[in-house]
Amino acid sequence: EIGVPTVVVYELEVGIAKSTSPEKRTQQLAEFLSVVDVLPFGADAAKLAAEIRVALEKQGEPIGPYDVLIAATALANKATLVTHNTKEFSRIESLVIEDWF
Repeated sequence: EIGVPTVVVYELEVGIAKSTSPEKRTQQLAEFLSVVDVLPFGADAAKLAAEIRVALEKQGEPIGPYDVLIAATALANKATLVTHNTKEFSRIESLVIEDWF
């Protein structure tokens, strides 16, 4: 089972809006989203995101605003985060990550 955080859907929509072929990209995104679960960013994820952000800031290692929301969504859903950006996400305690690239 594969899930995609709503924040990632947002990032993909921004890419489509900037694309030179938005119709094609919109169709591709629709096809992709038809075979995955979209994971909402809810109250549990919001609390986790705040805790992660503060902890990393206290360590002098701030995290990107979207990355913290993505990580928190994965944690709230007890999911493994698949990313090629392992350097950013490996700093988050208890987050399970995999790099498929």
